[in-house]
Amino acid sequence: SQVSFEEESQKQPVVGHWKPLMPSQGNKEELETGCQDAGGVGETQSTEQLNVSRLRSSSVEIREKGSEFLKDELHKAQKELKLKDKECERLSKVREQLEQELEELTASLFEEAHKMVREANTKQAAAEKQLREARGKIDMLQAEVTALKTLVITSTPSSPNRELHPQLQSPSKAGFRKGHGRNKSISSAMVSAASQNVAPEPVSQECREVDSILFAEFQAWKESPTLDKSCSFLERIYREDVGPCLDFTKQELSELVRVAVEQNTLTIEPVASQTLPVVKVTAEECGGPKKCALSGLPRTCKHRIMLGDSGNYYYISPSCRARITAVCNFFTYIRYIQQGLVRQDVELMYWEVMRLRREMSLAKLGFYLSEM
Repeated sequence: SQVSFEEESQKQPVVGHWKPLMPSQGNKEELETGCQDAGGVGETQSTEQLNVSRLRSSSVEIREKGSEFLKDELHKAQKELKLKDKECERLSKVREQLEQELEELTASLFEEAHKMVREANTKQAAAEKQLREARGKIDMLQAEVTALKTLVITSTPSSPNRELHPQLQSPSKAGFRKGHGRNKSISSAMVSAASQNVAPEPVSQECREVDSILFAEFQAWKESPTLDKSCSFLERIYREDVGPCLDFTKQELSELVRVAVEQNTLTIEPVASQTLPVVKVTAEECGGPKKCALSGLPRTCKHRIMLGDSGNYYYISPSCRARITAVCNFFTYIRYIQQGLVRQDVELMYWEVMRLRREMSLAKLGFYLSEM
């Protein structure tokens, strides 16, 4: 439109020439014609300007609408980003929570596994200990059965063993069977006269009386039985009976025997006449069928001992065996009390303990039953 406007302006005659003040009639007509031409040109210019202004206003409107649209899109994008940020934050929290739960579960599983291993080890140790104790009891029972068989064999109907059958002894012999024998130089007449004039002495009976101190110590131990020798009850027995009874010439071996008796890992077994010693050390240390390993004296050894699972056998004399057996019997009985296997009155248990102490006292003094 601007180009056409310029072309039309070039085609129009140049306006602005001076005309005479008093034109003629012909000039008036020309002037009126020129004014009319000039008015047409002005209307065209205003139309063009109106079109330009309209174009400018429309472009402004387009810009405003475009900016508003972009602002809306930007606002929507920001909202979507905020939602995604919140979703990412929630997922990160969920991940952290899952990781924490996984760590706690792993730690609890490891702790449970360690606990199960500890319990299994404890049960295995207890089972092994019970097995060792059972083996020791079986060995002791086998030794006692062997000794009883030996004693029973020596008693036959034709010649009964009066030690096993005291009812077969006469009262006079029963009273003096452990004392000194009568003087055989006295004649039978004097004996008969004396028996007529002198009343027969009554058979002595064993009397016993509870020692208050020993009984109080045993009662205190019975309330909470233990094998700890620091308590007053066991400390006295260790000092007065167990220690002297297991005090042999070979001090080092004596200490090993004492530990094995306390731990219930000592094995005693009879020796056959043709059995050779199974040793891993020198014959002098283990003794032999003709030499006691504990006393070091030449004795006929009918038994041998093994300490734990060492595999070394030590030959012992009958006297040493009697001393070890007496101590083992005492420890076996107090273990039964500790395990709750003895269901007797406290006083009866006390007298059984005193009887076992008497056996240890006799054994340490050298008294023991001979075996055929």
